[in-house]
Amino acid sequence: MLGLAELDAEVTSCRACPRLVEWREEVARVKRASFRDQDYWGRPVPGFGPADAHLAIVGLAPAAHGANRTGRMFTGDRSGDFLYAALHAVGLASQPTADHLGDGLELYGTRITAPVKCAPPENKPTPQERDTCRPWLVRELALLRPTLRSIVVLGGFGWQALLPVLAAHWELPTPRPKFGHGVEVVLAARDGGVPLHVFGCFHVSQQNTFTGRLTQEMVREVLKRAAEVG
Repeated sequence: MLGLAELDAEVTSCRACPRLVEWREEVARVKRASFRDQDYWGRPVPGFGPADAHLAIVGLAPAAHGANRTGRMFTGDRSGDFLYAALHAVGLASQPTADHLGDGLELYGTRITAPVKCAPPENKPTPQERDTCRPWLVRELALLRPTLRSIVVLGGFGWQALLPVLAAHWELPTPRPKFGHGVEVVLAARDGGVPLHVFGCFHVSQQNTFTGRLTQEMVREVLKRAAEVG
């Protein structure tokens, strides 16, 4: 079985979804004017964080001019600025900003990932693309499982995409739990092992943060609760 570093390397070569491949590469070729002198990553973006993380944060997909440019989740865009500021404030990140690979950022006991590894047009993957990408997250969480104690899910899309992944190792209640900010669900392990705590949090998109629907205090509170589980 591959380790996490090997899995991350394998993720970056995936070309399974033609629409996403075409879009991510077009964005990397055309570029945004303010980044025209930069080389875009333009590939699937792997997870970021230590292999023995006790907390996972699950987003939606890489941003076209954020992670699709920098090659690291939530790096180089305002959503990432908001998230890493909160992570730093609660002691889960070494610094409050994420600009580019090699900027010195470290995560403490935390790994950030997404159910869709490629930047989608209008930030909207199709259900088929979500399902095609699912095996990557299944394998990633299987590798994290020995130390994983909690997951923070950013947004309803991530919540719906994650639940089928979790069903492989944890018992899902019926009816399936609904997404909501601050929701906490405790899932029993199928093998009788340590339970998993799953928390809902509004996504750190500008649509939520600029309107005040999601504040720093709200994100920090969820992150604190999730970190305490570990």
